[in-house]
Amino acid sequence: MNLLKSTTTGLIAALCLAAAGCTTVGGAPTNEIETRWNGQQAGAFFAKFGPPVSDAASGTATLYTWRGGFKTRVVPATYEDLGDGKRGKMLTRARTEYLRCEVQLTVSSDYIIRSVRTVVDRPGTNGGKSYCAEFLTAS
Repeated sequence: MNLLKSTTTGLIAALCLAAAGCTTVGGAPTNEIETRWNGQQAGAFFAKFGPPVSDAASGTATLYTWRGGFKTRVVPATYEDLGDGKRGKMLTRARTEYLRCEVQLTVSSDYIIRSVRTVVDRPGTNGGKSYCAEFLTAS
């Protein structure tokens, strides 16, 4: 009985170690940012947008955290449209939005971007889906 228990425990430990050693990096792009940057040199990304704020080793890859795209956007108030160019009751107040983007880049040992995960994002301009996508995919 003890031999069976120790063998099972040993097999479980070996499988856990094997799984911990596996890292899946890359794959099919899942967003516009990955479509633009997967397979590109990380140096090109950092040269265009600035250096990362931190990095951490993750097996044979490195996880870089990058922050940028700081911008202040003023969103005007909206009003009811009464026709003939007249406006009625205020629907939403004017507000100021503080935009920024934070992404985590998984970079292989040969300094190639394998994945990009968005950490902090806001809606894009004119209701677009992602400020980070607009900022990081602009030519």
